[in-house]
Amino acid sequence: MRTKSRVIGGVVAVALFTQLAACGTIFYPDRRGQIEGKIDPLIAGLNAVGILFFVIPGLIAFAVDFATGAIYLPGGQTAQVDPQLLKDVVNADGRIDQAKLKALIDNQTGHSLPLDDPRLIQHSGSVEQMAAYGLRPAA
Repeated sequence: MRTKSRVIGGVVAVALFTQLAACGTIFYPDRRGQIEGKIDPLIAGLNAVGILFFVIPGLIAFAVDFATGAIYLPGGQTAQVDPQLLKDVVNADGRIDQAKLKALIDNQTGHSLPLDDPRLIQHSGSVEQMAAYGLRPAA
């Protein structure tokens, strides 16, 4: 009798664990029920970290996120901006126009970023990064 209750308790614990193992299900419960779409790179990355450290829970996390649809971005949203559109943001002197960049990100992704926040840390890109996007530095 004691062994039977332990088995039942173990099965219930594993069932609850698999429901909580998926990052997309935990972070974005409102996304559940989606059938298809673009995969959210943040959720896929977090699930991949689960595979890196713990293979079985990571695979379960991917399976649960795909089964529930929580791994997909909400309808019509993307996590990227087309590099061709970024050319319009760069001024003739090679500097980025903050207002144009903010408007571009808002239009393409639907997220408004606080680019005028004084806590924002900005890093300059290299010539190689600009060449990768087809941009030429003008100094």
